[in-house]
Amino acid sequence: MRNTLVAGTTLLAALAATAVPAAAAPAPLPIDKMVIDVVAANGSGCPLGTADVTVSPDNKAFTVTYSEFTAQVGVGARPLDFRKNCQLALNVDVPQGFTYAIARTDYRGFVRLEKGASATQSSFYYFQGDLQTHKTRHDFTGPADGDWQRTDTIGISSVSFLPCGERRFLNVNTELRVNAGWSDRKKTTSFLTMDSTDGNLDTVYHVAWRKC
Repeated sequence: MRNTLVAGTTLLAALAATAVPAAAAPAPLPIDKMVIDVVAANGSGCPLGTADVTVSPDNKAFTVTYSEFTAQVGVGARPLDFRKNCQLALNVDVPQGFTYAIARTDYRGFVRLEKGASATQSSFYYFQGDLQTHKTRHDFTGPADGDWQRTDTIGISSVSFLPCGERRFLNVNTELRVNAGWSDRKKTTSFLTMDSTDGNLDTVYHVAWRKC
C-alpha cells in the first residue's frame, strides 16, 4: 500500500448576491480575507484533531486537510473499516457585503481495488438550517490502482446562495465505502482514500464575487 495517499475534493464556489440581477457586472475581489474554521468534525474518517482548514493567500481557495480518511477491506483491515465517513461544520466568514454558493465540486483521490471489489464515494453539503442539499455519488469497480478524479457540476439555476447578512455553518458530509465482492479478502486489500478538500471561490459558472 502506498505510504502517502494523495486525494482530495475540490469545492468550487462562487460569491454572489441573490438580490443582484444576473446581468450585473461582477464586483472586484474583496480586499478583506476570508476566514474559515472547523467548528465540528465527526465521524470515523476524521477523528478529533485530524481535520484542518487553511485559506489560500489569494483569497480564492480553502483547503480542508484530513489525515485518517481511508476505507478498506481485506488483509490488515478491521471489520468496520469498509466504511468511513466525515461530517464537517465549517464557519465561513466572508468579507462584509458578500455571500457565496457552491457551484462545482471536483473530487480526486487514490483507489486500489482487486478484481471483483467495488467502492463508492458520496457526499452532500448544505447551509445550516437549509433543507436544500446537493448529493453526489461516484462508483468504482476493480481492478483499479491509481489516482482518480470526478467532477460534479451544479447548474446556475440550482445553485443555492447563503442569504446576504446571515451567518450559518456550511455542513460537508462525505462517505467512503469499499465492498470486497468476490475478491479474496484473505489474501488481498482493496481501499479508497481521500486526504484533502480544496475549495475554490472562483468564476467557474460565470458567477463572480458580488456585493449584497
